[in-house]
Amino acid sequence: MANAFNKEERVAFEQILEGFQDALVLSRNVNVYNTDSAMMERANDTIWRPMPYISTSIDAASGTDISASFKDFTQLSVPSSIGFNKAVPFSLTSKELRDQLQEGRLGDAAKQKLASDINVAVMNVAANQGTMVVARSAAASGFDDVAECEAVMNEAGISGDARYLALSTRDYNGMASNLAGRQNITDMSKSAYQKAYVGMIASFDTFKMDYANRIGANSATVTMDTTGSLIDYVPEATSTSVGGQVNVDNRYQQITVSTTTGVTAGDAFTVAGINAVHHITKQDTGQAKTFRVISVDSGTTMTISPPMISAGGATDAEEQYQNITTTSTSATAGLTFLNTTAASINPFWHRDAIELLPGRYSVPSDAGAAVLRAATDQGIELVMTKQFDINTHKTKYRIDTLFGVTMVNPEMAGIMLFGQV
Repeated sequence: MANAFNKEERVAFEQILEGFQDALVLSRNVNVYNTDSAMMERANDTIWRPMPYISTSIDAASGTDISASFKDFTQLSVPSSIGFNKAVPFSLTSKELRDQLQEGRLGDAAKQKLASDINVAVMNVAANQGTMVVARSAAASGFDDVAECEAVMNEAGISGDARYLALSTRDYNGMASNLAGRQNITDMSKSAYQKAYVGMIASFDTFKMDYANRIGANSATVTMDTTGSLIDYVPEATSTSVGGQVNVDNRYQQITVSTTTGVTAGDAFTVAGINAVHHITKQDTGQAKTFRVISVDSGTTMTISPPMISAGGATDAEEQYQNITTTSTSATAGLTFLNTTAASINPFWHRDAIELLPGRYSVPSDAGAAVLRAATDQGIELVMTKQFDINTHKTKYRIDTLFGVTMVNPEMAGIMLFGQV
């Protein structure tokens, strides 16, 4: 059969897949949703995924009769797309193929890069769209830093399991240094000293990144009108347009501010007089609600996440998804930017906050190219194809993967910044 893979190539591909799966560190700690390939092609590789429900309860004051208290549920959803098409192409001449080790080395490099692409995609989503913000004034020092992330998540009512924190190498090593000095914790301090290893701390599984996103400094002076409906976003499952009913993405809200000069996407801020509430009990946490700038839209408008849901309109949807309470009646309130110093972004998240969508290529195996394909435990598929060119005596190889990453709930993920004034 033309261009069939020889035994050495099959072994190489199996080793590539094994190493690729081992390298998927961050993507192992998010939810995976497998889609139907035909359906995704017909839907332009986009599917709407549900956000977690939040219920409300009532006091059954008149015995068991609650016939006047039934409320509608609003199901929120977000668009999830399989939008990453990553490939590593390379070619080998007929002379180079005499050394099969060359092929193995190139395969190792390919697997490393593709796994890195997936890990970076997960990190980018967590770092750019997570809305919980923990700003620490000093350098990373250990338990107290992570405990602050735990406090923020607990106060929001987020489940205590499946929490993850990815730290830049310097911040991770700073925490390891702190643990290394805790001689009363024998095993952890020994690992921290010998391997700069932190492990689980304050309910978070921690990971060391050899790459990390950065956030710039912001010292802008900005105010916003906080009266009435301006901070009373009303969640809705669908809206009606000329084409009929369409789904609504409720992760974002456009707000009007005094100026957007000096503001950039990714900035983190609080608003004077606006506190966070526990997502389930709706009790004021006593802590300022944190927001992220998603985009700067004009000189006085910007899109933020999450939306400000104060339940001021008293609709069922607002009561279910309320996330703020106002403590001030001032018509205008100042924004306090939390990223006052440029720093590495250390994302943390609950598993349910992020979804990974593995995709699948339909590559014909009888069109002149040899094809090998296999999937990891998570369903992420690698496709290796090979074709020989008789004109040049070169054999072309390509290794491909197709996937998507979506922030399903930005209020279940966040970032920690060190060295903030």
